[in-house]
Amino acid sequence: MFQLNRHSDYRKNLDPVDATSLGMAAAEDAEAYLAWRGNAAPTPLRSLPALATELDLGAIHVKDEGSRLGLGSFKALGGSYAVVRLVLEEASRQLGRNVAMNELHSPEVRAIAGEMTVACATDGNHGRSVAQGAQLVGAKSAIFVHAGVSEERVGAIARFGALMVRVKGTYDDSVAEAARVASEKGWTVVSDTSWPGYERVPALVMRGYTVMVREALRQLPAPPTHVFVQAGVGGVAAAVGGHLSLVLGAARPTFVVVDPARAACLFESARAGRVVKVEHGKPTVMAMLECYEPSLIAWRVLYRVADAFMTVEEEDAIDAMNRLARPQGKDPAIAAGESGGAGLAGVLRAAADPEIREALDLSELSRVFVINTEGPTDAARYHQLVGMRPEGVIGAGDLAGA
Repeated sequence: MFQLNRHSDYRKNLDPVDATSLGMAAAEDAEAYLAWRGNAAPTPLRSLPALATELDLGAIHVKDEGSRLGLGSFKALGGSYAVVRLVLEEASRQLGRNVAMNELHSPEVRAIAGEMTVACATDGNHGRSVAQGAQLVGAKSAIFVHAGVSEERVGAIARFGALMVRVKGTYDDSVAEAARVASEKGWTVVSDTSWPGYERVPALVMRGYTVMVREALRQLPAPPTHVFVQAGVGGVAAAVGGHLSLVLGAARPTFVVVDPARAACLFESARAGRVVKVEHGKPTVMAMLECYEPSLIAWRVLYRVADAFMTVEEEDAIDAMNRLARPQGKDPAIAAGESGGAGLAGVLRAAADPEIREALDLSELSRVFVINTEGPTDAARYHQLVGMRPEGVIGAGDLAGA
């Protein structure tokens, strides 16, 4: 399914709160967090000229987040950054002065962090980021996971010392339970989705994602003409689209939001012109995108900056994973998780459909940018879907270069 953005506020300026949250100064602060961590090396940008030729496009570039901060996902940029900002704010409040990032390892700040517990719900990647951030600053973490989260992903979170809590039902059920328990126990919720009265922390999470955009704009040989970004609750799509609109202005690229057909909450919200919660049906293979209600702040950004919304099917996502793992010509191999290749799946579907090509003005001159949002965070599942071990694909990609 495909539709152009028909919202009455389409192409209007961002809400001032969102413009501040996703602007240059905020992005620079997020990059300073990476510098504090000492592992600020940008993730690679991969060029796929053979695939671009096959699709009759000018260029395809993939920002490969599979190696981000040792967590294998772009979400390493969001949750941990938000945890650090919250600890700095609490330390500043208790100590009665502004506490800088270089003081995070000081005994007095560590003592304050040690009294804090951060909590969140996750499909896997966001929880790892929050748990890692808590471990870095000496705070505690409690991570809520729903029934569909694999044991491998649970184990990857638990290794950061998090208290793991299983919740019956869907991702949305785990979000509600995390908020309920945190309220009872006085914990701080660090969610990547927002709801009425809860916006500031998810905005910090989204701010962390702008690091990817800044890196990509420095790495790309020319600004993209088209950007396809996958969406769960919409946080990464809003961060990318919002930052591009602020930085590039009238020269910003055509921006397309890609939903799984089985969890198309943003597509349906765009169709209705308001936030829509979709019914839970069959689970999608794109497990990190299996969300049934948009984040309010993400939706507020996207109905202004997204040019179009589309859905991809299960087989589209699996096909994208396999195309990236087994490239043609001299294209590098890229190991993309089930959700990581969904943006490219959108490109493949759009490029093959004459009506969508025309609506988006896709041509042999188009410079398309997508993000591999996650590597194979569940190796067994990756092997099942691709028929290759992740380490073999990653090794091939490194040999091929960028």
